[in-house]
Parts: sequence; C-alpha cells; structure tokens
Amino acid sequence: MGSPLGRKEESSPYSQAQQVANVKQAVPFQKQDFVMWMQQEISLKPRARGFHLITDEIERAIADLGHIKIGLLSVFIKHTSASLTINENADPTVRADFESFFSRSVPEDQPYYQHTLEGSDDLPAHLKSSILGPGVQIPITNGRLNMGTWQGVYLCEHRNHGGSRHIVITVQGE
Repeated sequence: MGSPLGRKEESSPYSQAQQVANVKQAVPFQKQDFVMWMQQEISLKPRARGFHLITDEIERAIADLGHIKIGLLSVFIKHTSASLTINENADPTVRADFESFFSRSVPEDQPYYQHTLEGSDDLPAHLKSSILGPGVQIPITNGRLNMGTWQGVYLCEHRNHGGSRHIVITVQGE
C-alpha cells in the first residue's frame, strides 16, 4: 500500500507499537540508583522594593549540595508581583540601576491601567514579574552552584510592601 504522497512504505515484521518499544529499549540510560531529587519551599523575609541577592539563602537551604557531583537547581517564586533573575553580585549599584530602569520602563499610575484596586504599584509589579520571569535554573558541578564569578540570584521585589516571599527549590543530581 502506498503512502498519501505516492511513496511506497517499507514493510516491517514488527507492529508500530513494537517498533516504538524497540526504539525505547535501544536508548542507553545512566544508572538511576544514584539520581537524587530534592524539593523544598522556603520563605524569604520581607524586603523593600528593589533587587536583592538571595544566593546564600538558596545555598543554605540545600543540605546535600556538597554531595552532588552533577545536577541542576531550579528556583521558582510563587508570586505574581515578584520575580527572580541572575545578574551581578558584586556592585550594589547594579541592583539600584535595575530598580531605576524598571521603575521608568513600567511606571505607576498610568491612565490606561484597569487593574488598580490593589494599589498603584500592583499592575506594574505584575508586568515587571512577567518580563523577568518566575524562575531560574543553575547547573550544579562538584557540590557547588556553577555560576560565573560575578553572578548571583536576585529576588526582584516589585511591590512597595510585598511581604514574605515563598520560593520552591528543586534539585536533581547525582
């Protein structure tokens, strides 16, 4: 029987399901006995509006970090008016400049905003959060977060009074 394009289909002694099963069996897998998954939620203390380094808090929350030879860390914030990003960890003026840039780029009190019941900083906080995103991923190598020398994880607090923030830390590694 020909295909809709007029090509002759090759015949196989196996059914399509058997062919898929054979392909799945042919894919080599590493030993899974040593793969570790860990997940926990931590609360971050309330912070003022701005960009704050939280790398140390994340590292302290991962009890088995030193035992992971190779892995991946995922950090996710459970809020719509704060975000996470990775950037310079040395000069605090970078974080101040980030706040200035985002305050000018996404200003408060715009006449076209409809979502205003929670305060003039609320909708801009949602927009900033969407621009930066709710999470970051960082490779883990030989028991350490494998980031550049000058990189750190920022909590980006976009509200004037955001309160405590909750992040979910997920580690996969061996």
